[in-house]
Amino acid sequence: MSETSVLLEAVEELARLGGSRALEHFKKALAVEWKSDGSPVTQADRATETLMRDWIAKRFPDDGIFGEEFPEHKPGAAQRWIIDPIDGTFSFMRGVPLWGTLVAVVRGDQVIAGAINCPAADEIVCGAKGEGCWSNGTRCRVSNVAQLSAATVLTTDMRVASSPTKREKIHALVAATAAFRGWSDCYGYLLLATGRAEIVVDPVMAPWDAAALVPVIEEAGGVFTDWTNRATAFGGSAIATNAALAPEVRRVLGVEVVREERSLR
Repeated sequence: MSETSVLLEAVEELARLGGSRALEHFKKALAVEWKSDGSPVTQADRATETLMRDWIAKRFPDDGIFGEEFPEHKPGAAQRWIIDPIDGTFSFMRGVPLWGTLVAVVRGDQVIAGAINCPAADEIVCGAKGEGCWSNGTRCRVSNVAQLSAATVLTTDMRVASSPTKREKIHALVAATAAFRGWSDCYGYLLLATGRAEIVVDPVMAPWDAAALVPVIEEAGGVFTDWTNRATAFGGSAIATNAALAPEVRRVLGVEVVREERSLR
């Protein structure tokens, strides 16, 4: 078994473990706190991340850990785990099942393996470089939809777009597609990887939101970039598409123009 396939199995195991712990708190009374960035956190987030960190420390003691709720562990490690115990805490708090547990393994800025587990929806997708993308044990791929007018576009919250221009571009994209839905957070990327949506756009993304998504989308045959067209989980934003629509979506969003402007500086 290759090292990458071992990591593929590991991210799935950890995503299932964390998702199961979070699910124990789902639709239960929760004490909600608000962080300085305006996002919520609950005891379910902290309990789940603690369990996940303990699992990593026991099985991969030399690795670093970068999670949403606690300080980074071994930041200089050659290999790091990036985890989000509950991606979609707003949904989780309201009893909506469109949340998930995210796990990624990273070397430098390269994401080697990632998993999205949405336990309340009973769906999981995992991917690793050269190992493919797998949905509940079955190989999966993005859709072949090649016309923007036939595509479904998803976003978590377009209100967080950093500029009026960016919001206008998102509206232009939505107007050109067949359907626009708020099937949000990591669940939208799961739908893209399994061929049930074609486009997901998020103007603001933290590394723990994005890292697990990259190998899942790419190994499913899709394209994941930030809003300057860089194939990275660390750009602070995300545009994910099937391969057929990748150039057109980025043209409508003005991504190529932004990249050209920066290259001239």
